[in-house]
Amino acid sequence: MEVKWKEVRDKGKGLDPKGLWNGGEGDVKGRFFGVVTRPGFVSPSFNMLWVAQLVLLISGAVHAGYTPDWESLDTRPLPPWYDSVKIGIFIHWGVFSVPSFGGEWFWDHWQGSHSEKYVEFMEKNYRPGFTYADFAPQFTCEFYNPERWVEVFNASGARYIVLTSKHHEGYTNWPSKYSWNWNSMDVGPQRDLVGDLAKAVREKAPHIHFGLYHSLYEWFHPLYLQDKSNNFQTNDFVTRKTIPELIELVNEYKPEVIWSDGDWEAKDWYWNATGFLAWLFNDSPVKETVVVNDRWGQGIPCHHGSYYTCTDRYNPGVLQPHKWENCMTLDKDSWGYRRNAGATDYLTIQELITEVAMTISCGGNILVNVGPTHDGVLPPIMEERLRQLGSWLDINGEAIYDTKPWVHQNDSLTSGVWFTSKGDLVYSIVLQWPSKGVLSLGSVSATPQTHVSMLGYNDNSIANTLQFKSVKGAMQVAFPDMADVKSRWAWVLVMTGVEPAKGRK
Repeated sequence: MEVKWKEVRDKGKGLDPKGLWNGGEGDVKGRFFGVVTRPGFVSPSFNMLWVAQLVLLISGAVHAGYTPDWESLDTRPLPPWYDSVKIGIFIHWGVFSVPSFGGEWFWDHWQGSHSEKYVEFMEKNYRPGFTYADFAPQFTCEFYNPERWVEVFNASGARYIVLTSKHHEGYTNWPSKYSWNWNSMDVGPQRDLVGDLAKAVREKAPHIHFGLYHSLYEWFHPLYLQDKSNNFQTNDFVTRKTIPELIELVNEYKPEVIWSDGDWEAKDWYWNATGFLAWLFNDSPVKETVVVNDRWGQGIPCHHGSYYTCTDRYNPGVLQPHKWENCMTLDKDSWGYRRNAGATDYLTIQELITEVAMTISCGGNILVNVGPTHDGVLPPIMEERLRQLGSWLDINGEAIYDTKPWVHQNDSLTSGVWFTSKGDLVYSIVLQWPSKGVLSLGSVSATPQTHVSMLGYNDNSIANTLQFKSVKGAMQVAFPDMADVKSRWAWVLVMTGVEPAKGRK
């Protein structure tokens, strides 16, 4: 059956009899949640029952507190938990973990752009006629132990995780009703990878918030390619695949983070982003606690969302006016596991802690990515980095969790010094042990009430006081003997009774 939607000619929001049009910019952008609308546009055939279900599903959302437009959605306060937790773990895992060559974009590089390196890899290592789908049975996950993963994540100091539910290849790591024979129950491990990890997190480490990554688009899905060939004047892919998947994920697994991606080829109205988010914030089972990122269509990143990611590995180095996240990788070149990566391709623990200090000082969260193997193992070098980070946070987490940016983010005199704050406390994260054991701070001024100590330098849990003095406009702090300090890789001063230096530029 074909349905012809009414024309929308007004310059505001159009209304159908149920008031469910997702308002746009005049007669060009009027639209229904789930169906792109244009004057005189006739949607290709689709199941009318599904449209009715969508109407029933979102009718409450459109009429409730947040309306399906960015002006309204942007007024939703950030759930407090997200700003307090600071540290998260990103997990990129899928069929791309089988070839584990080049990264998670393997399929597109091989059969999309026909990159010579990938074509040559396949010709040398696989039989003629081998398809990407032939990798799926080899995504076996036989060593996948979600309880052990959770133990590692907990040891890392992470307070939230974001697991890939579906990457751009379209394979779903849960038994989705909308991905027949291209999901983890039908082909490959024959288990619910998403559900198993969600269960383990909530049972073994309930203080860790569970989140999911989801790609809006799929490189080679026929419906998406058809919509794309129609210049996105149709959206069968969105109504029959993307939105149903997202709703299924939310209702089934109740993620507190929805990390959207794969949005950049089309505008937000094609993805029906605001309609979905209105339902999510008004009527979904996670409406009170869920946070979303900013990847919901062309022009949306760094402009709309609970928090901004802007670009991969975004780390501006200065305070931002909106909550943001630095999603970054331990492997410098890939999000997915690479068999051919060498030790120097991974961040050192010193480099990772530097990223953490810079990010938190400037008001961001950090999402540290790992890429498990096809059989479900966290690569030892990645596990080591996570455990090293956790050992540092065990000592210095006071300067990270629940903190706020200070007046100054980094020091004006000594490089590699970053500040955070909590109430009357100011923390100075020092990335390099100072020459001759004396640290000079140009952004901090001492007062008669000043007291300085160092995390990890104490006797019987009582912090030892550090000596300091003011010299030529700088505050100089004498460090203890390094052997007497528990911390490694970076050190944190705890200062009370200090003021931001005046006249700093």
